[in-house]
Amino acid sequence: MILQRILIRLLTMAVTLFGVAIVVFVVIRIAPGDPIAMMLPPGATQEDIERLRALYGLDKSLIEQFFIWISGVVQGDFGTSISLRQDVLGLVLGRLPATLELSVVALLIALAIGGPLAILGTRERGTAVEVGIDVANGVALSIPDFLWGLVLILLFGVLWPVFEISGRISPRLDLPFVTQFYLLESIVRLRFDLIRDLVSHMFMPALALSLPLAAIISQLLKQSLKELMAVDYVVLARVKGFSETQVILREALKNAALPTLALIGVQFTFLIGGTVIVERLFSYEGLGNMAIDAVINRDLPLIQGIVLVFALIFVLVNLVVDMLYTLLNPRLRHG
Repeated sequence: MILQRILIRLLTMAVTLFGVAIVVFVVIRIAPGDPIAMMLPPGATQEDIERLRALYGLDKSLIEQFFIWISGVVQGDFGTSISLRQDVLGLVLGRLPATLELSVVALLIALAIGGPLAILGTRERGTAVEVGIDVANGVALSIPDFLWGLVLILLFGVLWPVFEISGRISPRLDLPFVTQFYLLESIVRLRFDLIRDLVSHMFMPALALSLPLAAIISQLLKQSLKELMAVDYVVLARVKGFSETQVILREALKNAALPTLALIGVQFTFLIGGTVIVERLFSYEGLGNMAIDAVINRDLPLIQGIVLVFALIFVLVNLVVDMLYTLLNPRLRHG
């Protein structure tokens, strides 16, 4: 059963990625602007333009360009960046760890905020506390992540300068990194000076990304918990003398967490996509920041590579969530 679901999802992933490749390839080419013209100085001749167009394969038909590009992608060759003159795959993989670390930290913050709020709201259901939590969730959801970023910069970067407002790490520090996963490597090495500096740079963009997601987690988990508070095994736990908090944590939470898990998987992929603007706002050296530069410079190979990597992350996260949901749900596991 599980193996069959994995095979079906892998086939779906392949079809999804191929569809994304077609869409992004066509869309960025029908958009106005010539990347070759942006590369050359004002005095360039037509011969210079044609030579560069031939160099990057832009003199061929769209169908030829697509199949040349997709055949290269299958072999691990995403092409060469027009603006940076470097291998696209190397550029993307160099920036991807920063974005993944930022997204994971944002997800952890969202869980740390949303989970306790949901439990508190369920425990205090029907009171002013629940109303206050609902209002706070509504405010968090109504303000987009980039606007939260601006608020945080004003509060903790200008009025009360506690955290860093730009960059990923201070260049003055000794940076003995072997990989681009700076935070993970610092934790493994027990370099607390690097951890403190990385968190100081990462906290505000991660918090800006996490607040809307925390509100979604809080609302969905609270609703699931409230629906379970009247079922038989929860009532039986009360009869046995368990406190309301014990009933929620020991009996209701494990079942209420399943639909929340599925939502977290979907929202995590949206959170990664949301890093584009937030990374730009905080000058964070991640994939989202690079994506904006690629669009500004009409760097077609780099845009294609970044979008394809984002799509791959999206389908992989959904595959993992689907498998976890199947493993944790007895009805699906034994169905």
